[in-house]
Amino acid sequence: MRLAKGWFLLVAIAVLLVGLPACGAPKPKGEIIVYVAAPLSGFQANGGQTVLGGVRLKAEQLNKEGGLLGQTIKVVGVDDESDSEVAVKVAEEIRSAVKTGKKALGVIGHYNSGQTLAAMEVYKDLPLIVITPTASEVSLTQKGYKNFFRVNANDMVQARVDAEFLVQKLGARRVAILHNDTEYGVGLREQMTKELTRLGAQVLLTLQVAEGQDSYEKEVSQLKAAQPDAIFYAGYEIEAPYLRVDLVAAGVTVPMLASDGAFLSATIDEAEGKAEGMYVSSFAPSPATVADAQWVKAYQQIEHRNPDTYSINGYSAMSVLAEGVRQAKSLDASKVGAAIRGLAFNSLLGQIAYDDKGDLRNPRIYIFQVRNNAFVQVHPER
Repeated sequence: MRLAKGWFLLVAIAVLLVGLPACGAPKPKGEIIVYVAAPLSGFQANGGQTVLGGVRLKAEQLNKEGGLLGQTIKVVGVDDESDSEVAVKVAEEIRSAVKTGKKALGVIGHYNSGQTLAAMEVYKDLPLIVITPTASEVSLTQKGYKNFFRVNANDMVQARVDAEFLVQKLGARRVAILHNDTEYGVGLREQMTKELTRLGAQVLLTLQVAEGQDSYEKEVSQLKAAQPDAIFYAGYEIEAPYLRVDLVAAGVTVPMLASDGAFLSATIDEAEGKAEGMYVSSFAPSPATVADAQWVKAYQQIEHRNPDTYSINGYSAMSVLAEGVRQAKSLDASKVGAAIRGLAFNSLLGQIAYDDKGDLRNPRIYIFQVRNNAFVQVHPER
């Protein structure tokens, strides 16, 4: 009988406890939107979706802790299709949503520099914080925007690190530069030319190709005639693998380093097995080197796939936004922006601290080499 009475008592206590409020995270008071503007369809969909996945994971973690100042974070992905005109339409839709009363905290995006430059002409006048995870064109942080930040290095930093790798690590003295015809490609070509010249290397020739070009017979012929020690390519994964295939087919075996725009699995997958040995620079480390097994598992549970490419950048961008809110103790964009400029905290990308323009004080560039059909980090050496 004593056992039975004790059992009934435990059941009664359990029933009472169910009716009590949770002792953990407080119940959210409302909802606030964070937009993720990136290519979610088309040729760069994988890259954009890795950013979105990182943002979703961080938002999920924050929501489990009670959200931001009692507000549940709602992540809304918007597709800019890697097109600047579409990016402006996306920005205008966000502006309309804000003006009609949608509670929005910020935009994490855009993915590419061209789309970011176009959309910022709309965002700059909105009460939103904009944090790009990957856009690197130098002028973005020289336009005086008060609400713009990035968690990645700019192309001035990328050019310096990439040029030093080519000259000091690979011993290149005569370099050929190819670039696509986007704002990103042209800007990075200019920065690379400056950095290679600074290091005493000779830029033998520069060749502009079209965005999305998939045949390089003419360019490869010019490269063979110039006989460079190394080739640098500033462009995307929709060009780099095809350039690589044509180079190998023509017997051009000098080292090739592609910029961050080619740091996607398509560079390997579309190169017909010819990507082996080429180098690619990146704005992020491999998730496997900075995130633990629990983080990877949590990402898999939310996205139903492994983290990839720039998942770390999306996660870190959301972390910056959240930390700004915490420091400001406000959801007001001007206060959050001021708080972000004073941040100093550690993230999966390393220490986050900003200068007055919205650039990182200690930006990092990583360089990978394709080995056995996978990107292997070679700089910084692990």
